[in-house]
Formats: sequence, structure tokens, C-alpha cells
Amino acid sequence: MPSPRGLLAAALLAAPVAWLTRAAWGLPVALGASRRALRPHVAGSPHFSEGRFRNTLATPSLPGSEDRRTLLRQMREERHRGVPARPVPLAPTPLPAEAAELAVTWFGHSSALLEVDGRRVLVDPVWGRRVSPSPLVGPVRLHPVPSPLADLPQVDAVLISHDHYDHLDLPTVRELVQRQRAPFVVPLGIGAHLRRWGVPEDRVVELDWDGEVQIAGLTLTCTEARHFSGRFLTRDTTLWSSWVVAGPRHRVFFGGDTGYTPAFAAIGARLGPFDLTLLPVGAYNDAWKYIHMTPEEAVRAHGDLGGGLLVPVHWATFNLGFHGWAEPIQRLCAAAERSDVRVAVPRPGERIDVLAAPSTRDWWTAVGSPVDDGGDDAGAVSSVVARAGAWLAERRASR
Repeated sequence: MPSPRGLLAAALLAAPVAWLTRAAWGLPVALGASRRALRPHVAGSPHFSEGRFRNTLATPSLPGSEDRRTLLRQMREERHRGVPARPVPLAPTPLPAEAAELAVTWFGHSSALLEVDGRRVLVDPVWGRRVSPSPLVGPVRLHPVPSPLADLPQVDAVLISHDHYDHLDLPTVRELVQRQRAPFVVPLGIGAHLRRWGVPEDRVVELDWDGEVQIAGLTLTCTEARHFSGRFLTRDTTLWSSWVVAGPRHRVFFGGDTGYTPAFAAIGARLGPFDLTLLPVGAYNDAWKYIHMTPEEAVRAHGDLGGGLLVPVHWATFNLGFHGWAEPIQRLCAAAERSDVRVAVPRPGERIDVLAAPSTRDWWTAVGSPVDDGGDDAGAVSSVVARAGAWLAERRASR
């Protein structure tokens, strides 16, 4: 019979193996389609050459050596800044039985429900707890999902901007396949991921930049963005995009995830002006300045597009940068005031009727960032962990 010491040693040796097994559970499927499966769907694009998609402008996506040193320091010293100091307030708004003329419900990060001329379009839906192929490793939610996918009415289309985990989420896709009937309209290559995950062929529409499709009286146009793609070590094997949603009376621009590009002015001239723009404002850093906009650049892009109301996205929900949690909105509001741009900043789950002249109430300052409050960093992190644990327990109880 093994001694107690031997049993303890065996347990200690088994623990890392068990953890690694759980961390890697489902990894091959979550990574998506292989390069070989992708190739037939992308090879004909003028933006695809030498095995990868390319931006119109030269766009470094990997930091240089000096930036890498800075990033290592930031990871050690500044990662906590992106954590909210207090709970993020949720505002789950009941959705009307009939879609409005022009409205938007923001669920956090880049996930939103658009209502355009009586139709509904869901963009970059991510309801998962962690934006990663692993259930144990990767950025975790900073606030609960404001409402379950089961509460969504039937939508007319689901738009995806690119294949990064914070914009394309396997568990969410699988649930949408079961609960919704709408097609997934995606940039080239992402259809291969969706088919591998069980999305029927007749519910997949793939488009190149400037391609468009008519669905339920809306024109959905795949438009240029300045970014990159990849779900593992291989990069740029699928296309990234922004989107235009145009109805008979109203137009919306959804930026997805992008750096600033002169293409915005061309999109505005050809397909604008827009009654509403949803533009990314968070996760910026000098090391990746070409692929993520700053808040000031988002205001500039809004002007290029001929935008009416600006609703910021790509912030608040996941800690993906080294800036303060509230900093993107503080900078955005200051830049918008200087440029006389109308901005509305919903709480997660909040619905905004764009035609009702919405105004923004400052709710984010009270949430703040640990660095704003003088640095009870451990308390802030513990608060987030506690909220995440409560959210997970609630999900388990609802199964």
C-alpha cells in the first residue's frame, strides 16, 4: 500500500496534468478550420496573396523590439489598470416586440443588437465567459452578460467582423444556431470556421470587401478595416472587415475592430452618411497603434464617415490593454466635445432609441479604475473575481 507521502507526491504530480487537460479541453474545435479548409474560400480575393490577407496600407501587427520591452514592463506593472474598481452597472432593457426605426442595444465589448427600419441585426455576439480557445486561460469577463441569448427576439442577420476570440465565440455561435434562424454574414474565410462548428451551409454568407447582400430589406455591405486575423499561430488566413447596414431610411456603420484608415472617408463618401456609428475605442497601445484606434481617432473616423450619433464599443468588458478601465470614454468624451460630435455611452444591456435624441449621463466615473482611486488594486481584482464567481454559479444553477 502506498505511503501517505507517496500518495501526496502522486497527487501533486497529477494536479498539473489535470489542469493542463482541462485547459486544453476542446481546443482543436475552438481554434476553427484548418488552413487547408480555408484556402478554397479565400484564394480568389484580390486582398489575398502569398497565403494571407493584407491590408491596403502597410500595417505592422507585431511590435518591434523596443515595443516588446515596453509591453513586458506593462504586463508586469500596468495590467491591473484595465480592471474596474467597482461593479459595472448593468441596464438590461426589455426589447420591443417590433423592431424600431433606429435603435441599438449594447451588451458589452463589441456585441450589439441593431434595429434598422423595422429589422434586427446582431453584431459580433460574444456571450462566453472567457475570450480564449481554453476554458481556463485567457481574458475573463469584467461584468456579467446583461441578459441571456434566450431573451433575444428573432434577428434577421448575424454579422461578424473577424475571427478573434473577442468577436467570434464558439459557444455563442452554437447557441445562436439552436435559438435563431438568421444567416451569419461574415468576411471571407470565416464561413469555414462556422461550418466546422455546425452552422448549416444555407445560413452562411461570405463576402469580400465591397461585397453586399440583401437580407430582409436591408443591404449589408462588407467594408474595409485595418486589422488582422488569426485564432492560433497562423495569421491573416481569414478576412477582417467593418460593416454597413443600410435600410430604406437609415444607415448604420459598425467598425468591428480596426486601426484608423483613410478608407473611412471613402466609405462615408460612397455609402454614407450614417445616422449611427459603432466604433471601437479601447485596447489601444503604441505597440499596436496601426490596428487599434485611440478614442481620438474614433472621433476622427466618425467625422470621415459622416456620422450622426457615435456609440463607442470594444471597451469595458475584457481587459485587453494597459490603459485605465474608464480612460477610453473619458478621452472619447473630451475629443467629441472638441469636435462637436454627439456621443451616447450606454451601460451594458441598455437600449438607445437613436431618433429620440439620446443624451449621455456619466456612469463610468463612479466605476473608475484601480489607478484612479489611488490603487487598492488587490481589492479591485478580488471584487472582479468574486463577481465572476457569482456569475458562474448563477449560470450553473440555471442549467
